[in-house]
Amino acid sequence: MQAAWPRRVVVAPDSFKGSASAREVAEAIARGLSRAMPGLSVETVPMADGGEGTVEALVEATGGRYVTETVTGPLGEPVEARFGMLGDGQTAVIEMAAASGLPLVPASRRNPLVTTTYGTGQLMRAALDAGATRILIGIGGSATVDGGAGMAQALGARLLDDEGQPIDFGGGALHRLARIDLSSIDPRLRSTTILVACDVRNPLVGPEGAAAVFGPQKGATPAMVRTLDDNLRHLAAVIRRDLGVDVADLAGAGAAGGLGAGLVAFCGARLQPGVELVIQAVGLERRLQGADLAVTGEGSLDRQTPFGKTPAGVGRLARRLGIPAIALVGAIGEGVDDAVLDACGLDSVFSIVPGPMPLDEAIRGAHRLLEQAAWRLGRWLSRRPPRTEVAAHELP
Repeated sequence: MQAAWPRRVVVAPDSFKGSASAREVAEAIARGLSRAMPGLSVETVPMADGGEGTVEALVEATGGRYVTETVTGPLGEPVEARFGMLGDGQTAVIEMAAASGLPLVPASRRNPLVTTTYGTGQLMRAALDAGATRILIGIGGSATVDGGAGMAQALGARLLDDEGQPIDFGGGALHRLARIDLSSIDPRLRSTTILVACDVRNPLVGPEGAAAVFGPQKGATPAMVRTLDDNLRHLAAVIRRDLGVDVADLAGAGAAGGLGAGLVAFCGARLQPGVELVIQAVGLERRLQGADLAVTGEGSLDRQTPFGKTPAGVGRLARRLGIPAIALVGAIGEGVDDAVLDACGLDSVFSIVPGPMPLDEAIRGAHRLLEQAAWRLGRWLSRRPPRTEVAAHELP
């Protein structure tokens, strides 16, 4: 008699925003599968796509630790922010929003002419102090449009005006920049690999740039947008002249109000899709080796999921390795069809909600709904023929 299939499952979901962390989602799915299939080998790998929850997912997945620092917030006031040191003891993971994020600024005080990324630079310096030789930075959710100038200043870069004095914080001061002096920048940066989770392709300046596209959500009026775009264009020109790096039209340079550009120019960082960065950091390819099935998930799967979301990253990797993949999600968006699932590398997707239910009730009950959905999936799997007799497209 052939052994039952699957024997080993890797559960690699993102968080369900507002309901459950990636770790909690993974554990709920694992409980449901194990209840349906006693003896099943289940490995949980909390995931993220570089946005909110990335630090927690990577620390949990690698057995790392958290470090909390008091840094300069986007308005220049002190804030408590934390970053993660991963289990290898050499990799730090930072969410810039922890130090320079929009939720740290009351709606009535949102003004990207004055908000700064200085605190993000302080977290980077703290990571270097903690022994990091590799820094992963998620740059979503910023309150800033300063082109990463504050971040650079925190790391020792001197951004000087015509009189040789440091310029003020904020995107509104960039027009005063006359010269960049990196002689005092932290020397440890030269031997540190900096990878940036960046899922937007926007350039630094122009109609698709940092100010025009992202400035209004950070409090910029139309007049402010014009000022900020001009100032970022000036910053790019000085960077090109003094540092020999052209960031004006670089895809992704406009992310986080131009922080993408600043990290490339001042720190030699590389921009890459967030979910790919996380997949590498947690060693997901190695963990999938020998698995019979991958189960992923997120709060919602829709037509945007193929563009950098966790289920697509996990599904594509699983497909490349010849492993079927299924997603358990809170909601399946309108228009999800064969093309969307194929683009995500997924064999199928199931909603964890068994019937009509108020949204707040589904959010409150996410842990229970996830476990029940995984149990139903496990019962179906346990009654199928062995994997050798089941083609991937025959999954439900």
